[in-house]
Amino acid sequence: MYENETYDALLERMISRALSARPGIDSREGSLLWLAHAPAAAELVNVYIALEAILSETFADTASRDFLILRASERGIVPREAEPAHLEIYITPEELSLSEGARFSIGDFNYVLTGERGGGYWEIECETAGEAGTSPAGDVIPIEYIDGLLSCRVTGVIIPGRDEEPTESIRARYMKSLKESPFGGNRADYREKIGALPGVGGVKVYRAWNAGLSPASFVPPEGTEEWISAQGAPEDIAHWLRAVYGASSEGLLTVGGTVRVVIIGSEYASPSEALLNSVQMAVDPKEGSGEGLGLAPIGHVVTVEGVGERAVSAGVRVQLSDGFVWEDVREYAENAVKAYFRSLCEGWADSDEPLTVRVSQIETRLLSIEGIVDVTSCEINGAGENLTLGADEIPVFGGLYLI
Repeated sequence: MYENETYDALLERMISRALSARPGIDSREGSLLWLAHAPAAAELVNVYIALEAILSETFADTASRDFLILRASERGIVPREAEPAHLEIYITPEELSLSEGARFSIGDFNYVLTGERGGGYWEIECETAGEAGTSPAGDVIPIEYIDGLLSCRVTGVIIPGRDEEPTESIRARYMKSLKESPFGGNRADYREKIGALPGVGGVKVYRAWNAGLSPASFVPPEGTEEWISAQGAPEDIAHWLRAVYGASSEGLLTVGGTVRVVIIGSEYASPSEALLNSVQMAVDPKEGSGEGLGLAPIGHVVTVEGVGERAVSAGVRVQLSDGFVWEDVREYAENAVKAYFRSLCEGWADSDEPLTVRVSQIETRLLSIEGIVDVTSCEINGAGENLTLGADEIPVFGGLYLI
């Protein structure tokens, strides 16, 4: 906004104004008139620079991280903190009992034992928060000697680690909050609260997901009460039937409070069973479903599911530069396709339409690799056309081959 307010422009305007009042005064560099105005012009430039910075930091679209956090906090949005990874390890002998709090080292990271999972399986938590602790490299080594321990290895990821929320993610959440207000169990409320849980990378919410069962279908037909009385069922079963009959007769059985939540892990892959159970417990525990014991409001029966994965392979016919063979570029080509699939997975939660793996996108990414001159043909899962996935599916790399 103030890009034209330079030192030279300010100094010229100031001297011109002085000369308009007293023409003929010496205004050359080093003159008294010039010396009187040059320092003031330099300071005014600094003022304009500060004003430009203030304008930039005032608006969420251009604010730097610190000022963006201040702006977002006005709408109750705070950066999501880094979360540690939880891994599963298997020890031998299986019957060996470990002390909770025992520490292990895997490569550059240390982990602490947090609980037993049974059958020789235990849960450990990384002492360093962030994604890096999710896939450590190296052997599992006890930091302090454990008597009787023969072997120990990582068998899976329970909850992936998560880095501190990046600046652009905060900005996107703030902008979205201006269009939709999370409140009382609406769609935005579910997305905001579940998305903040450890290990969750994205959320889709479906209202009345079993809407094929209309409320009218729960109204009992004539003669139901007489049928219940004539069955001679055990008292507890008869009591249940009468309770269901009474509720349905009053129109109290509906599907309006049934919510289906589909999540993707923070690594943008299908979540583990342990993560699904953790989110289910936090949102709406099964043992008290609909009672408001979790994040979900009273009356909302929530089912948490994980996004599905579909293996997607690509076959390509390429023209290479002189001196190149396929093995020279194969790894780079595979990484380019994997990066494309990753970008699709990252956008899954914000897409209203099913993801589509596009031939043109694969070709474009391969053409950016040194050594590949042209992609003359491309097929996805054996077909030379785009592949549209299911509404709750993401692509996983299934291979890249020459055709």
